[in-house]
Parts: sequence; C-alpha cells; structure tokens
Amino acid sequence: MPRSAATPPKTPATYELALAELDRLVAQMEGGQLPLDELLDGYRRGAELLAFCRERLQAVEEQVKVLEDGQLKAWTGT
Repeated sequence: MPRSAATPPKTPATYELALAELDRLVAQMEGGQLPLDELLDGYRRGAELLAFCRERLQAVEEQVKVLEDGQLKAWTGT
C-alpha cells in the first residue's frame, strides 16, 4: 500500500474499517511479495492502525460501565 510522503494516511472512520485495513496489510506483508520500502510503509501504517484500534477499545471500555447501587462500576460481563 504505497503512499507518497506528502499524503498522510487517513484516520479510519471506524474500528471495523481500521481492523479490516490492518488485516489486509498483514496478509500483504506475510505474502512476502512487497518491496522493502512498501514493507516499511506497511509496518508504519499497521502500527498507526493498531494504536487507533487500542484507543477505540479503551474509549469503549471506559464507556461500558453500569450504574449499580448509585455508583459507576466497571462492567464485568456477568
């Protein structure tokens, strides 16, 4: 997924889009057919996407709290 140095990558609109792009990048990189420069670009983009996904998950985790006995408590899933 080559890109010019003047064009910064777009921030994904959703977690799902970021994850799908990350999956595509991993598949391309594992294929072993990318030139070294494209591998490095893919690695950088993958790191950006991973950070985005982690941030989104953390934001959702903080939002998923239940009101119990008048106090906010972390959701335990039970």
